[in-house]
Amino acid sequence: MKMAIIVLLLIGGIFFFAVGTVGIIRFNDTFERAHAAAKCDTLGAVLSLSALAVYGGFSISSIKLMLAIVLLWITNPVATHIISRAEYRRRIEKNAIGAGGNENI
Repeated sequence: MKMAIIVLLLIGGIFFFAVGTVGIIRFNDTFERAHAAAKCDTLGAVLSLSALAVYGGFSISSIKLMLAIVLLWITNPVATHIISRAEYRRRIEKNAIGAGGNENI
C-alpha cells in the first residue's frame, strides 16, 4: 500500500512537471509562461517531495522535506509574482518611452 501511494505521488509530480514544460514551450506571452511554470512546478515539486517523505517514513528527513514543501509553497508564487510584475513594469515603461512620455513609474 505504501509503495502504491509513493508511485501515485511520483506519477502526479512527473505529470505536472511535464505539463508545465509543455506550457512554457507552447505559450507565447511571458505572463502565460509564468503562470504555467508557477502552478505546475509548485505542484510537481510538492508531490515529488511528498513521495520522498512517504518513502522515508516518519523521521527527521521527512520533517525536513515537509519544511521544504512549506517553503516552496511560500516562495514560488511570490517569485513568480515578482517576475511578472517586473515584466509588466518593463512593458509600461517601454510603451511610455515609445509614445514620447518620460514619466517615472
